[in-house]
Amino acid sequence: MRTSAQRLATTLGIASFIPLVALANPVNIGYQEPAQEIIDIVDAAPAPGANLSPGGDFLLILDYPALPTLRDLAAPEYRLAGRRINPANSTISQARYIEDFRLIETESGDARTIENLPADLRAIGVSWAPSADYFAFIHMEEDAATLWKVSLRENRARQWSSLPVNSVWGTQLEWSADSQSILVTLVDPARGAEPQRPIVPAAPVITETRGRSAPARTYQDLLSDEHDEALFDYYFSSQIARVHTSGDVDLIGSPGVYNDVQWSPDNQYILVTELQRPYSYAVPQFRFARTTDVWNLNGESVYQVVDQPLADNLPIGFDAVVESRRNISWRNDADATLVWAEAADGGNPRAEAEVRDRVYQLAAPFESDPSHLLDLNFRFSRLLAADGDTALVWERWWADREERVWNINPDGDRAPELVWERSWEDSYNDPGNPLMTRVDGRRVLLIDDGHIILTGTGASDEGDRPFIHRRHLGTGETEQLWRSQSPYFERPVALINWSERRFLTQRESINSPPDFYLRELGNNDLTALTETPHPMPDTLGISRELIHYEREDGLPMSATLFLPAGYDAERDGPLPTIIWAYPREFRSSAAAAQVSGSPYEFNRISYWRPQFLATQGYAVLDNATMPIVGEGEQLPNDTFIEQLIMNSRAAIDAGVSRGVTDPNRVALGGHSYGAFMTANVLAHSDLFQAGIARSGAYNRSLTPFGFQREERTIWDDPALYQRMSPFFSAHQIKTPLLLIHGAEDNNSGTFPMQSERMYQAIKGNGGITRLVMLPLESHGYRARESVLHMLWETVEWLDEFVKHAE
Repeated sequence: MRTSAQRLATTLGIASFIPLVALANPVNIGYQEPAQEIIDIVDAAPAPGANLSPGGDFLLILDYPALPTLRDLAAPEYRLAGRRINPANSTISQARYIEDFRLIETESGDARTIENLPADLRAIGVSWAPSADYFAFIHMEEDAATLWKVSLRENRARQWSSLPVNSVWGTQLEWSADSQSILVTLVDPARGAEPQRPIVPAAPVITETRGRSAPARTYQDLLSDEHDEALFDYYFSSQIARVHTSGDVDLIGSPGVYNDVQWSPDNQYILVTELQRPYSYAVPQFRFARTTDVWNLNGESVYQVVDQPLADNLPIGFDAVVESRRNISWRNDADATLVWAEAADGGNPRAEAEVRDRVYQLAAPFESDPSHLLDLNFRFSRLLAADGDTALVWERWWADREERVWNINPDGDRAPELVWERSWEDSYNDPGNPLMTRVDGRRVLLIDDGHIILTGTGASDEGDRPFIHRRHLGTGETEQLWRSQSPYFERPVALINWSERRFLTQRESINSPPDFYLRELGNNDLTALTETPHPMPDTLGISRELIHYEREDGLPMSATLFLPAGYDAERDGPLPTIIWAYPREFRSSAAAAQVSGSPYEFNRISYWRPQFLATQGYAVLDNATMPIVGEGEQLPNDTFIEQLIMNSRAAIDAGVSRGVTDPNRVALGGHSYGAFMTANVLAHSDLFQAGIARSGAYNRSLTPFGFQREERTIWDDPALYQRMSPFFSAHQIKTPLLLIHGAEDNNSGTFPMQSERMYQAIKGNGGITRLVMLPLESHGYRARESVLHMLWETVEWLDEFVKHAE
């Protein structure tokens, strides 16, 4: 844990480079800025969000601020049990907040002004009352987070309660069905002063194991001693409360470390999960011991659902789960019925078992034995019910990418009926997600004469074309009700009224930013609700094209090609080019070949991705597919390096064949796993003139229990870990490599040390490299100063080693 004073001193005392290890020749040049046309892209207004009211009468537009400053990032921060919080106001650290609300009547399109909002609005957690008479939000102040309520009858905001809210777990606001009260977690009123670290340690920090297998992936921000445990209890403990619209507050139960609170649909019970000691220094809070109980409204436990021990010994594997009851929730259509799953294979995906999970339910007053709903061959994912006759149950198996959906009769004994079975990697045949509707204040599965209504992205060879389908549960017969048509990209956002076939959609085109519309399917009417100006008009001339090509083994691939404004290949000739990618593993070539994205999406030039380089005379192949395929007995990473090289060569050839890429002036770049990719390609080929690697991991021996989608440990296959680690091939990296990393990276596996050690390895072997550590930044960079400096470093590096290469 670092104090805010230490972090602020770091910010003010150092610029673009922090010598966290003994690195030669530090370059202290201060924060730099790129060309003005790039600054304008960074400062462009963010896209607004939207929140439709129940019933669809009002659309709440959410306006977000531009990038924060370094001083914003230097706010107090504690790192405890895998979470980062702001101790000053008991919220998530560096929370993205709303700076303004705009309210629109969907029928007329008229705007309403909300009076009495906080002058410096920093809202999180917006939640509509079921009646749509109110919406609530949490306002972040410097020293507290407070609950606010907006009355639509008065068009006026009021602070709902003076008691500070505890939002270190995120915002938990649950309205009652009658819209007269809300469930919220408050700061423990009696918690007193923050525990202080003893000047003299009371004891050494000791951890021990005696033959008990406890594998874990590489986590960050874990508890490290008794003082961290005391701070965790202090800040993560909360008081559950019911706040009435009158302003009265009912405190429910005693304070505790509650990380999940759910009101039953009939509001007569509360499902409460509380973390329990002893805590762990080896795993984050989501593996801590916990109890889940059903409380009455007096805060008394009437039924304990589970007492789960510390889960630090789960087998390695994405299908591994705890043995005890899990995925505990209320059945969405019933008054107060619990649903949960239990592993039938001990939670171990490597164990031979025909039945993996069993799903149960139990209705209030929770005095009978649980009712068995069904057995599953895969892991239980979710249950959505329409009523006692119809509910859909999803099961998934990660290792094979398989998904099944069952139609069950939760209150009867009808045998489960298979709705569909598919590979969830297969985007082209994704049937979509079923729509929900409100009945008596409850969100239930929408059933129309035996049909469910599905919306999806509509992936296809020509790009994404979102759809609305009507599918019969019994026969599977599907009717297309609507699909996005060129030259627009339009997607359903929310159902307004099914009987009138009215939807809220978001529509955009290449040169028109996303706006919200009312669409009626029956007569195909379309009514605009917002009109957003182009946020960066100076980039209108930059062209974008979704291109298709193949790698040498015939696997189809794609990328989005950006070219400078006014560029003509015949007149201007081939350009210096940047290829930006992120490897993805697939279990089939067919899935790997599928296209994602749409050619009709708004051409908002990104500063996070390399699209901004089109303003500097570069051709940009963005989101170049980098598939790593393993079919049958072969796993994707068995040929990781070989496939990276094939993919890279194919992308270069695609640009060259179009006459836009100079093959002698091409750079490769990526973020996170894309940085890992970049270092590997540079270590094993001479295809590129430079590389940009941001926030990557390069030594897989530092992530010994698996990484990304690799489930084998280093002890299962040590040669694989060494072969895939560019750190062990650093002596082969002779292509100039720019390493950028957030000095406070909290992502699993991508410790800042990864870039520091990679820099030392390349430097020690005589390579050309530069390491830029960004103060206060995590895995993604947020401060305006940091982002602008990152862009300046990128342009300078590419201009020297690519654009002006000999």
